[in-house]
Amino acid sequence: MDNSNTHNRIAKMTFASVYPLYVAKVERKGRTKEELHQILEWLTGFDKKKLQELIEEKVTFDAFFQRASLNPNVHLITGVICGYRVEDIEDPLTQQVRYLDKLVDELAKGRKMEKILRGS
Repeated sequence: MDNSNTHNRIAKMTFASVYPLYVAKVERKGRTKEELHQILEWLTGFDKKKLQELIEEKVTFDAFFQRASLNPNVHLITGVICGYRVEDIEDPLTQQVRYLDKLVDELAKGRKMEKILRGS
């Protein structure tokens, strides 16, 4: 998982290309864009306005997470996503993207917001 090909592929992907997929996934499961934004803000510190700027700027995931102020409780995000335990992923960028994937998954699966946000 932590090979350079995976890292390079993830680093070059734009947040703008994946964001609509996150929205579609949570809405298909009866959750809202506002709840998605709540998760994104908890993880990255980006409010709705800043997210929109990053989408319009077409930032890569690399730039997205470099500009983020990760929540101090990200270490509480554990479990399997895409066949890998998020807590065991060695590459920081890959791990950060998988944190986001895991939170979106939890939202789509109907998990309570306070659990997704790790009690904060």
